[in-house]
Amino acid sequence: MVQTLYYTQRSPYARKVRIVLAEKQLPCELKQTDINNKSLEFLRLSPIGKVPVLVDENGLVFWDSTLIVEYLDETYPQPGFYPSSRIERWSCRQGEELADTLIDFVVGLWYETRKGNRADSDTQAKYQSNIHRVLGVFEQKLTDSAYLFNETVSAVDVAAISALGYYNLRFGHNWQQEYPKLRQWFEVLHQRQSVYSTMPKA
Repeated sequence: MVQTLYYTQRSPYARKVRIVLAEKQLPCELKQTDINNKSLEFLRLSPIGKVPVLVDENGLVFWDSTLIVEYLDETYPQPGFYPSSRIERWSCRQGEELADTLIDFVVGLWYETRKGNRADSDTQAKYQSNIHRVLGVFEQKLTDSAYLFNETVSAVDVAAISALGYYNLRFGHNWQQEYPKLRQWFEVLHQRQSVYSTMPKA
């Protein structure tokens, strides 16, 4: 039985898993999912009704992108996206949580802007402020290292590139002028086939 991933092409959460699958060269059947018209099959697998959902080759079912990434990394350890040291691993997970929160802010901003006349300008401003706060943290981090956790690509980078790829898709490239180190990091990561091949499309 081959692994199956239920996903949508633009989902930054699903992109995290797709990048890790590609980096680890794990065969996987991709099932494009209509998130607005969820099938009973999909809802049986994902009680929260969200992508991604991974059905592993042994039949285990996982939902929540971060849980899936961690499961894949423990089950198929090469290349690794978390440090082996316990303390460093928790530090990496904390950075990953910050990047996951950035995804939440960007997705929240996008859904708020889609409300049209019902959109709340204060809510939009709050999302944008939160986004720039996190981007500032990551920009500073890149002053000291090539990537967002250390000198190799980690789960932090996977989550952050997924967040900024979605930000690029929905709101354009202007952020890159304000964060030159993040811009360079963004360009370097997109030279990897795993990242380039999973770019969200309009």
